[in-house]
Amino acid sequence: MNHSKNIFKGTFVILLFLLLQSCNKEVEPEIIIERGTVTDIDGNLYQTVKIGDQWWMAENLTVKHYQDGSPIQEIPTSEVDSVWAQSIVGSFCSFEDSIFGCLYNHFAIEDVRGIAPEGWHIPSDDEWKALEKTIGMQQSQIDALAWRGTNEAEILMNKALVGWPQASVAYGSDLYGFAALAGGCRLQNGFTNVEKSTAFFWSSGNIGNLAWYRYLDAQKKTIFRQQTYRSYGMSIRCIKD
Repeated sequence: MNHSKNIFKGTFVILLFLLLQSCNKEVEPEIIIERGTVTDIDGNLYQTVKIGDQWWMAENLTVKHYQDGSPIQEIPTSEVDSVWAQSIVGSFCSFEDSIFGCLYNHFAIEDVRGIAPEGWHIPSDDEWKALEKTIGMQQSQIDALAWRGTNEAEILMNKALVGWPQASVAYGSDLYGFAALAGGCRLQNGFTNVEKSTAFFWSSGNIGNLAWYRYLDAQKKTIFRQQTYRSYGMSIRCIKD
């Protein structure tokens, strides 16, 4: 009888300990995603999402005209690389699958006619940093170059296989609804991993012939920050004024 009581007491103590441990664990706050929409001059409708104090597009820009209605120069993906590399005016290329939007050189961003929807603009390097801080990147990492952070890229990546065709599993958690897509990059001598496993996003502003950008890779959880040639073609996510 005493043996049974001891077993019961032991079991009760273990259960009480486990209960107290579970109570002491911090409960992850639920992230409530606030969404909206915005339309560009071509009539394209984009999903938008509020992350911290910022409103971001949740889709890649696909506009083909400046805000005054004049066309942005298109250089098709079939065109020889030298034509793209030598262009010093705003240019874009697009893919058959419109989910990836268009790739733009930095000259399109710099054009005073503007390519962002009314009330929106191309994010600066500092505005990208603010986003990275909101999603958890440490301040000591934010100003660094190359790969930074811990799992912030995973947080930004679209969690569905759609948008990352090379993936065999869903890489991202898309915790805040940013839904980054693998649009790739158009270099001076061709494309890099287009529509497969990489995402490149421009920032506004330039230093000489270079401009800031962000790079996400399906095989990494961190975010790459660096400057590169303005002639490259990258995706664009606009931010609200």
